[in-house]
Amino acid sequence: MATKLFERLSNDYLELLDDKEDFNVIISTGESSKIFQVHSNVLRYRSLYFRNEIAKASKDKNNHKKINLNHISTQQFEIIIKYIYGGVILIEDQDASFIFELMLVACEFLLDELVKYLETHLIETKSSWLRLRFSHTYKTSLQNNQLQDLQKWCNDIMAKYPDKLFESEDFISFPENALISLIKRDDLQMEERKIWDYVIEWGVAQNPGLSSDPTSWTNENFLALKATLKNCLPFIRFFQMTNDDIIDIVCPYHQILEKNLWDDVLKRFITPNRKISSIILPPRVILTPKLPSRVTEPFSTVINEMHAAEIASWVDKKAEAYSVTNNPYEFKLLLRGSRDGFTNESFWNLCDQQTNTVLIIKVNGTDEILGGYNPTYWDKSTNN
Repeated sequence: MATKLFERLSNDYLELLDDKEDFNVIISTGESSKIFQVHSNVLRYRSLYFRNEIAKASKDKNNHKKINLNHISTQQFEIIIKYIYGGVILIEDQDASFIFELMLVACEFLLDELVKYLETHLIETKSSWLRLRFSHTYKTSLQNNQLQDLQKWCNDIMAKYPDKLFESEDFISFPENALISLIKRDDLQMEERKIWDYVIEWGVAQNPGLSSDPTSWTNENFLALKATLKNCLPFIRFFQMTNDDIIDIVCPYHQILEKNLWDDVLKRFITPNRKISSIILPPRVILTPKLPSRVTEPFSTVINEMHAAEIASWVDKKAEAYSVTNNPYEFKLLLRGSRDGFTNESFWNLCDQQTNTVLIIKVNGTDEILGGYNPTYWDKSTNN
């Protein structure tokens, strides 16, 4: 059995990184254009990206090849190059935003092992940051096939809280694979009629100029929608819909279904016990959580119940976040800027002497949410 002693090997290669005698590649990074003097053999065997870049680069008069990476920060590349040479990853003092961007740089350099490590690190230790920037996180994961774990993490959340996608302003612009990855899940927490409505909405949006009223469509219009949704339709649970749903919302679009499927849907509608040839997908497993009692008015337009559970876990210093169903706190709205004004007077009128308060601010034009928790109380008399 071979004994693998990697620590000494790692240290030796890190020393090679500092050796300026035998380098044959010069890499410039960042706005400061810092120079890294490195070795082609190491880069070529550690990264397919650098193998291709070195092959394309021409030699200068000193027989050195130059690679320009000015779009990569020097701080990011210093971590990357130490990983390439020594297999070490130094991110202990870095915040979640830096690590997230570093992960994308590792994706660009095709460093699968490093991508996997950073992806896991973010999910396991920076999940709160990811949740607060969920839309950006989800879109980014869908744009890169290397981020499979992050895609799964996002999809697990989306299955529990599908409104985050379906009711977002960006829904119709989401890629097909994002939609399919959700509607194929048995645990998608949404009624089948609503899923159908959203799938139709998405499909119509992919065909500019197509009216939202199917009664005005031509046969070509139905064929266009059918082609758009061909990969989505197999995951709709038609046989789990009510008869009213079939008549009210499916029938107007029945021309986009295969004839055999539509015949079976009607057959099941008329004679439920008649045998059919179409595949019958199982009903979705819809959970019925007992939510804490809430006031009629939503407690926030910036955060939702899931965010509230996350914040509650921070307050209690929990390693694992509370779920929506076991959040021990009820969030009560005291002040909303758009309703009560953004003045000092409105703040003190509504918050003076209030204890255990959470302040939430959303940065305009971004997904960023800022805030803080006051475990004591607000005292206007000390605000001089």
